[in-house]
Amino acid sequence: MGKILYFLYFILSVFPTDANENRRHIHVIKRGSKKSHIGDTVAKIWIEENGEKKIEIDWSELSADEEADLIKVIDEHYDYINKCIDKVFNGQKVEILRITKKNK
Repeated sequence: MGKILYFLYFILSVFPTDANENRRHIHVIKRGSKKSHIGDTVAKIWIEENGEKKIEIDWSELSADEEADLIKVIDEHYDYINKCIDKVFNGQKVEILRITKKNK
C-alpha cells in the first residue's frame, strides 16, 4: 500500500495494483477502524475521469462532514496526490504529507 497523505485520523493511500484501473482513485483508511467494508478501507474516492480532475465518492462508510473534509483536502492537494500516485505506480518512494488541522 502506498501511503500518500495523513489528514487528521485518516490515511489516504493507493495500491500499486490500482495502476490498471480505468480511473484514478484513492483509498481512505480510518486509523483504529475495526469495522470496514474492504480491509481497513472506509472509503474509495475517484479523483479523475478521462484524464480530467473530477473528485467524487465511489463508496463510503464516512459521515457527510468527513466526506466533505476529505474532498476539500484532496482538491487542495490534487497535484501533489497525483505526483505521489505516479511514484507509487513506478515503485518510487513517496514523502507522506501530514495535515493535522482542517482549513476553514
